[in-house]
Amino acid sequence: MRRLNRFFKLTPLAALCVTLPALATNGYFSHGYGMKAKGMGGAATATASDSFGGAVNPAAMVFAGERLDVGLDVFSPRRSASRQGSTGFGGGYDGYADSDSNYFFVPEFGYNKVVNSKLTLGVSVYGNGGMNTNYDSKSANPSFAPSCQGAPSNLLFGCGRLGVDLMQLIIAPTASYKISEAHSIGISPLLGYQRFKVEGLQAFDETLNMGFGPFTFTSSQGNTTNRGYDGATGFGVRVGWMGKISDTVTLGAAYSSKIRMDKFEKYKGLFAEQGGFDIPENYNFGIAVKAMPTLMVAFDVQQINYSKVASIANGVANTLLSLPPVAPNRLGDANGSGFNWRDQTVYKLGAEYEYAKGVVLRGGFNYGRSPIRDGDMADISFNIIAPGVVEKHLTLGATWTLASKAELTFSYMHAFTKSVTGPSATALLGVGGTETLKMSQNALGIAYGVKF
Repeated sequence: MRRLNRFFKLTPLAALCVTLPALATNGYFSHGYGMKAKGMGGAATATASDSFGGAVNPAAMVFAGERLDVGLDVFSPRRSASRQGSTGFGGGYDGYADSDSNYFFVPEFGYNKVVNSKLTLGVSVYGNGGMNTNYDSKSANPSFAPSCQGAPSNLLFGCGRLGVDLMQLIIAPTASYKISEAHSIGISPLLGYQRFKVEGLQAFDETLNMGFGPFTFTSSQGNTTNRGYDGATGFGVRVGWMGKISDTVTLGAAYSSKIRMDKFEKYKGLFAEQGGFDIPENYNFGIAVKAMPTLMVAFDVQQINYSKVASIANGVANTLLSLPPVAPNRLGDANGSGFNWRDQTVYKLGAEYEYAKGVVLRGGFNYGRSPIRDGDMADISFNIIAPGVVEKHLTLGATWTLASKAELTFSYMHAFTKSVTGPSATALLGVGGTETLKMSQNALGIAYGVKF
């Protein structure tokens, strides 16, 4: 996989990684892939209108025809975190901070080539991410970390800015084949690249003494925070089926395996399983109904299994279960803390209406319960750096077909403000209080498509 890592760095597509952060709409997955799907709440498992089948349902590509799609989203998440009511260590460690990384440019690319009447070959290039935060230090209390030399702490007791940057690029070459005039199957090998950095977690990396002798929270001291970017590559596969059940009803289903990634060597003292951070398995089912000659309604259900990735799913309090922490509960150990994310079921409803010749309007709604839950002990603390809490998304979109038969597609997404609050994990350390994460989002995108 390290050879593949070098390949990604050399190919021009690797440049996309620089601009693929912060897609925290359904957990850290995007609410949709392809600008048309984004305008319909992400519902696309049973539709075939562009070349992004490799990101949703590979079987759709053979019905999409020969085409090229290039798009760009301007994504704007607003995140904040706070602690209130803490009482330990001389009067409390309350604090509040906004993440000041608020605008990101997110590209997308797809191409589909018709080989013959039954077979197409193509590629979809897309991104995940969403653990991008950047909090300034505003606390008046000194940091727990000795190396900070009494400087003010951030919300997780380190010094300086606090935040993470996770970016994921997936290239999905796709083969789609008609097994009959009405049914197709498809397969997409998934070639994944991700990079990550974190800053401000010095209190989890250094040797501390809280009355029972010196200890560290991590299994690999020096590999927990402020190591700069680290990259990893991996492989997975997505398979799909699409069937036109009648002239008005189409069904679709797809399954994506876990993308097994190389480990982050620079952060093997932070992530469970010595730096592991696989991309979760997920699967989706969809139906599209031609309710009228000018109106199509689509509905998808997607399941994202965060619970099968230890570094995402392990309990936030695992590392604090024994003080001082010992194997296997230290950060970086197999049982070390993750983000305690639950599996997520996402519901996507969209409609597409042909308003006039060459003008198509879209709307949609997307809902997935936050993988981070209110009230559970310690869920909030580690998720200060990864507040993927939004649940409800409203989307709009439109496509104009130009005289040249090329298309311009626009989409807009608003994720309504959502906050979660729960007891701080620091209660186990004598600090206490409650913590709140808050997020809302907007995205505006444009794409150019051309049929050949």
